[in-house]
Amino acid sequence: MLGSLAEAEDAVQESWLRLSRAGADEVGNLTGWLTTVVARICLDMLRTRKTRREQPSDDATAKLAAPDADPGQEQELADAVGLAMLVVLQALEPAERIAFVLHDMFDLPFDEISPILGRSTVATRQLASRARRRVQGAPRDSDAPAERKVVDAFLTAAREGNFEALLTILDPGVVMRGDAASIRMGGPRQLSGSAAVAKAFAGRAQAGRYILLDGAAAIVVAPNGHLLLVLDVTIRGGRITAIEAIADPERLMRFNFALPES
Repeated sequence: MLGSLAEAEDAVQESWLRLSRAGADEVGNLTGWLTTVVARICLDMLRTRKTRREQPSDDATAKLAAPDADPGQEQELADAVGLAMLVVLQALEPAERIAFVLHDMFDLPFDEISPILGRSTVATRQLASRARRRVQGAPRDSDAPAERKVVDAFLTAAREGNFEALLTILDPGVVMRGDAASIRMGGPRQLSGSAAVAKAFAGRAQAGRYILLDGAAAIVVAPNGHLLLVLDVTIRGGRITAIEAIADPERLMRFNFALPES
């Protein structure tokens, strides 16, 4: 639910502290009590996080190029849950996230989730349904598989530093632009031509992953599942013709991220 091992440990520790104060012997259904308390603590943490709207750290640019920017348990968590899933969950409102995770991933019935959220069973069911639609994304068009092949080939060539392969994937007239936030992170304002764009990506994109952005092919950069920026790509004729780097938190929050079909 939180996508962060450190925050998850804080939530569990707080739950145990509350249990020690309440007294385990006084709790009739220990499993249900713990599930409720942990979920409510997570909900409060998610709401606080949304209010805080944290900015990317100063070392964000370094993370773009590093294959293992923060190795260890956080990476294990991201691998286990799935980077794409962690990014998609970040796009959900806190209540949607709790309802979706508890029901769709842990099979809790809605009548047990509704008291946690302080909503009716019907309203909780609607929250999970809305979250499910956002996770699944917009209907795929017939070009989606072909576009994924182009993006996957681009990422592979970039990670391997294969300059020649990048040139075959990029349109000769490709243009890459960055928003103000991505520029502050060290990205380019604008690059024109396949050679310039290929040089910028060769040996990089280690943290990049294919994802659907408002139903279209895109690249998400999310080291350990923490959303950093999105590369909105335009593909025509089997080649990438434009790339827009988007890191502005307000814009990222308005996007509809969705899991690609496996």
